[in-house]
Amino acid sequence: MRWTIKPKPTPKDIERLSKELQVDSLVAQLLLQRGITTYEEAKDFFRPQLSHLHDPFLMKDMDKAVAHIESAIANNENIMVYGDYDVDGTTAVALFSSFLLEDYPNVTTYIPDRYAEGYGVSTQGIDFAADNDFTLIIALDCGVKAVEQVKYAKEKGIDFIICDHHRPGMELPDAIAVLDPKRDDCDYPYKELCGCGVGFKLIQALTLKNGGTIDDLIPYLDLVATAIGADIVPITGENRVLAYYGLQVINMNPRIGFKAIIDQTKKKTLTITDVVFIIAPRINAAGRMKHGQHAVNLLVETELDVASEFAAAIEQFNADRRNLDKEITQEALLQIQENGEEEGFTSVVYNENWHKGVIGIVASRLTETYYRPTLVFTKSGNKLAASARSVKGFDVYNALEGCSDCIEQFGGHKYAAGLTLLEEQYGAFKMQFEKVVSETIDPQLLEPELSIDVKIKFNQIDDRLMRIIKQFAPFGPGNMTPVFMAEKIQDTGYAKGVGKSEKHLKLSAFQNGSAPIGAIGFNLGDKLDNVRNKNSFDAVFSLDENEWNGRVSIQLKLRDIR
Repeated sequence: MRWTIKPKPTPKDIERLSKELQVDSLVAQLLLQRGITTYEEAKDFFRPQLSHLHDPFLMKDMDKAVAHIESAIANNENIMVYGDYDVDGTTAVALFSSFLLEDYPNVTTYIPDRYAEGYGVSTQGIDFAADNDFTLIIALDCGVKAVEQVKYAKEKGIDFIICDHHRPGMELPDAIAVLDPKRDDCDYPYKELCGCGVGFKLIQALTLKNGGTIDDLIPYLDLVATAIGADIVPITGENRVLAYYGLQVINMNPRIGFKAIIDQTKKKTLTITDVVFIIAPRINAAGRMKHGQHAVNLLVETELDVASEFAAAIEQFNADRRNLDKEITQEALLQIQENGEEEGFTSVVYNENWHKGVIGIVASRLTETYYRPTLVFTKSGNKLAASARSVKGFDVYNALEGCSDCIEQFGGHKYAAGLTLLEEQYGAFKMQFEKVVSETIDPQLLEPELSIDVKIKFNQIDDRLMRIIKQFAPFGPGNMTPVFMAEKIQDTGYAKGVGKSEKHLKLSAFQNGSAPIGAIGFNLGDKLDNVRNKNSFDAVFSLDENEWNGRVSIQLKLRDIR
């Protein structure tokens, strides 16, 4: 594990912001590292307001989208709300369809089958719309590259409105409106919305047009916050406001579908991390194991007993998904060992029987063992399909472009991609991918990086600092949990291994005679000898609160020690 300390802002800037905000220099430094340089920016950061959300009509084509939806409703047209099968897509479909159904009955939802139709807008979906007299399709979290599909729909008399957040290709589809802040000709001030976020801007525009206010839309923010967390978009700017208020809805007044999921867990208050690790995998499991429509049905359900049945079914999909991903990960690790490939620059594995719905998760798991670009293949029809995952700092999409002569098709982004190829191309592709990565990757990137915000002394850790850090939440890309490093600390003699086969480390640490602070290090049980006998060591950690017997105390959540 490489430890790297983030660049420190200038002493002048730290001193100025510290005075302006009347906070100590440590907090000023953490804010400056997050791009917050003025009193006003700090106020917006610590006190997000719904009034900070941008005018939705600043988005290119928004006026066209609103006018066309209103005219479709006035003409009693049938509207299909279409979305991808992942969390961002299913929450977006639930959001938009439930919004329209408040006042208009002629609405249906459509989620493509992950296996039969694949990602994005499918001709099967368009045929279904044509056969059932739908004349408008509103596509969410997909569609910005669906040039041929939109043309096909037009021939069948079906209009499209697209709400997407992926980068467009050279040509935009010939739709009524293409809402995508990443369009080169779109001046919308915030570019990092997720698909559900773009859908939210459209319902915001429809609401404003009809004399409503943002307060009318608060009940939808639980869906938006879930999509923001699951899609790993930056939690900055507008996303921070949406996630902040969405979490309040999840914790105080969640929709019935979320309540049914939360009731199955032991959690009282959910953070964005809980949303990512508790709610999102369950919603995702529907599309992975069965069909994404199950997730939409749960998210729009208004009766608790029905929602509880749906949630129980989804809980089972998630349990099945977990068992499968564990089993396949074991088989994949064994394959790497049997092929003697532990020392390569890449991991590329294949088994025709692996479940296509979990190969992306398996690829992520493999990078935890062998930290390097990874591809997991399975059979899909008469071709092989793979999920690719990368390591921080390495662009796997570019690496795949370097192997394009062996690939049928591929898509994705810097850290995650998908591809298909013919079975006979597999061997050549595997060699080519290893070659391309070995020639282009900085060897440093093959060791995980632990990024540290700032060095800290134990006498700086107190309740006031903890209170301020809690106000940095919700955390996520662009605003990660602050990570600290303390040097020359010792254990009081309490250190021990805990948990199954003592794989976690628990200790009580002090520095230069300070009061001891409890610490827990998950999966750091093998470091026990480093801290025994009052050995001096350095530690990297975030700050956490530990509740025990009704008492709350600060504890260090250890990331690494040496």
